[in-house]
Amino acid sequence: MLHLLSSPLFFLLLLSLCFLNHVNYLGGTEISDSIDMKQNPFTPKAHLIRYWDKEIRSNLPKSPFLLSKASPLNAVDSASFAKLAAQNALSSVLPSFCSSAKLFCFPDLSNSLEKHDTDSNFARYLNKNFTNYGTSRVGGADSFKNYSDGDNLPVDSFRRYSRDAVGHQDKFSNYAPGSNVADQSFNTYGASASGGAGSFKNYNEEVNVPHLRFTSYASEGNGRAHSFTAYAEKTNSGSEEFANYGKNANGAPNAFTGYGKETNVIGSGFSNYGEGANGANDSFTSYGEDGNVPNNRFNNYGAGGNAAVESFSNYRDQANVGDDSFQSYGKDSKSGKVNFANYGNSFNEGTDVFKGYGEAARGQTVGFKMYGVNNTFKDYAKNGVTFAKYNNDSSGVQNIKKPSGSLLNRWVEPGKFFRESVLKKGSVMAMPDIQDKMPKRSFLPRTIVSKLPFSSSKIKDMKEIFHAVDNSSMESIIKEALGDCERAPSAGETKRCVGSVEDMIDFATSILGRNVVVRTTENVNGSKKKIMIGSVKGINGGKVTKSVSCHQSLFPYLLYYCHSVPKVRVYEADVLDANTKAKINHGVAICHLDTSAWSPTHGAFLALGSGPGKIEVCHWIFENDMTWTTAD
Repeated sequence: MLHLLSSPLFFLLLLSLCFLNHVNYLGGTEISDSIDMKQNPFTPKAHLIRYWDKEIRSNLPKSPFLLSKASPLNAVDSASFAKLAAQNALSSVLPSFCSSAKLFCFPDLSNSLEKHDTDSNFARYLNKNFTNYGTSRVGGADSFKNYSDGDNLPVDSFRRYSRDAVGHQDKFSNYAPGSNVADQSFNTYGASASGGAGSFKNYNEEVNVPHLRFTSYASEGNGRAHSFTAYAEKTNSGSEEFANYGKNANGAPNAFTGYGKETNVIGSGFSNYGEGANGANDSFTSYGEDGNVPNNRFNNYGAGGNAAVESFSNYRDQANVGDDSFQSYGKDSKSGKVNFANYGNSFNEGTDVFKGYGEAARGQTVGFKMYGVNNTFKDYAKNGVTFAKYNNDSSGVQNIKKPSGSLLNRWVEPGKFFRESVLKKGSVMAMPDIQDKMPKRSFLPRTIVSKLPFSSSKIKDMKEIFHAVDNSSMESIIKEALGDCERAPSAGETKRCVGSVEDMIDFATSILGRNVVVRTTENVNGSKKKIMIGSVKGINGGKVTKSVSCHQSLFPYLLYYCHSVPKVRVYEADVLDANTKAKINHGVAICHLDTSAWSPTHGAFLALGSGPGKIEVCHWIFENDMTWTTAD
């Protein structure tokens, strides 16, 4: 008995009971009401509440919205994972860590050795690994219809799919439409296959942040046709990579129709595409059409090919800005024909670079018809190239075109940006989609996140912790977040990325002082509808003020990009149903009064007209984003 009374465990239990049965004051604020009396005082959430009381002096109620994002770990798990983090050993328990801490992690797929010797029809599959699927199949067809339809975080892998098959048909229809953060990889798909066809129709339509990889796709195939129709159409962000696609293939026609059409900031990469191919026939029709800032890269495309015919029709037509790079395209190729019709005829000029294009090629004809402005043909080695109606602008003045109607609405959602004068009672306006599309995650406790690497110099360690293999979605997610966080601040901006609520409090109070309050829009009611503005209140009396706005970044744990920009006004407004006038939401909006450092092609100026420094621009605080200000 005496041994038990003297043990550390008994001391911890006694301290917990004392804490729960006494009222404590930290920073002059009573906290007994803030902590659930059944909650262990050593949990990350309990620590956060004490930290809040210590650092924030506004005496206003704590934000339930922000507290709900605190780590759900219990005291024991938090201490255990913190110890593993200090030992750089979290990778060994990643599944349990992700589950317990409510993080965003892709599942580790094990190889599937299932045999499918007959025709197959797949519907409603999720997180599936197809290894050696359809190998050496003769004839027949496999259909993937409504596959991973509307799923959150689908991870699908097709390895050595249809390898050495003869006359085998593969159909992917409505594959992963409407899914969130999709990860699909096709490795050595259709390699050395003869005849047959692979069809991707409505593949990844309306997906949020897709990451698609085709590695050694149809390499060394013979007469096998592939078509991509409405591929990744209307997607948001993300990337598609085609490496060694059709390499050393013979007579394989490939068609990309409506590829990446109406996308928002999508990146596509074609590396060694059609390299060494014989008689290839590739067609890109309406590729990247009406897209917003598409980025396409063609490296060593068709290099060493023989008698290839490549056609780019309406490529990036009516897109907004964008960036395309053709390096060593058609290098060392023989005969063949390349035709660019309406290429890069962007609504607002983008940048295209042709470097080493057609170098050392023999007997190849290249035609450019109505090729867009602001393009660089450096090291272009091809003689006898035809340029018809090449719209090069040598004035040095960037002429920004203003879209209208449905084209504008595709690029900039109605209501996403508005003028300050709209924020008055009785105004009717469009509310954009303010719903959070990112995976649900929680913050990590500071005791854990402070021990995790977070820098480009530590990318290898970060990838190891979160099981991010090379060229995977998780690698891209980590690199993109690091890029945003390590980017130099813009003029007048102060920024920091935070992975714990404590770090967010520190940053907000360092800018605004300790008398602060955090606000967000109450709910998502009114999204994508016409709304009416009810009562409006200007924060800090509607005066020009400072604020710290925090926006989510896609990352395994909850990570916010927080920044302060000068000269803003912040408002709260009741949001009413436009028809019934009933209150449906309470919105928070921020108006940027100094837009002089913004790009002329910023969506706000496309939607509202004018240009940098000429107008103020306002926007709502979306779901799960927030803004800090000094307390009134």
